[in-house]
Amino acid sequence: MFLNIRLFIAILLLAGLSHKSFANEDRYLLNAGDVLFVSVWNEEALQKQVVVLPDGSMSFPLAGEMIAEGKAISEVEQELVSRLSDYISNPVVNVSVLAVEGNSIHVLGKVQNPGSFVMRQNLRAMQALSLAGGLTPFASENNIIVLRQVNGEQQTLNVRYSDIKRGRALESNVLLQSGDVLVIP
Repeated sequence: MFLNIRLFIAILLLAGLSHKSFANEDRYLLNAGDVLFVSVWNEEALQKQVVVLPDGSMSFPLAGEMIAEGKAISEVEQELVSRLSDYISNPVVNVSVLAVEGNSIHVLGKVQNPGSFVMRQNLRAMQALSLAGGLTPFASENNIIVLRQVNGEQQTLNVRYSDIKRGRALESNVLLQSGDVLVIP
């Protein structure tokens, strides 16, 4: 009975989080390796498939080379509009993601199937552990960490697996970002 009440409270807490609190988390940011389709309305010569290069850049006719990695699709569209405005009156630009090949995470340690996984949607730590086949019997459930590079510095985020599965420490079920390394000791 007590466990059911805790589970009910945990579900209420999750349901109570507003969409706006996750607005920036849910926005997909482009990564090296992503495949885009860029089209400029009424300009057949400016309909092109583009790959975000390993250095984070992309190139488009008339706009030249620009950084796409780490930007939202709308930001890339705005920059293309700005650059193309020198050549085309009021350009209407549409950017769509054809493949998210650069959006990968890595799961290492005491899981059934360690490796790299392409994220085709937003993933939290628990979902990534599931993709890796779950923990082995010898995994240290509350010592799982996420290693993340932020502005050239490594951050360490704790994932408290056994607490999360009991409806506690839900904030430690972090939203993963491209390049994150999930380490299970």
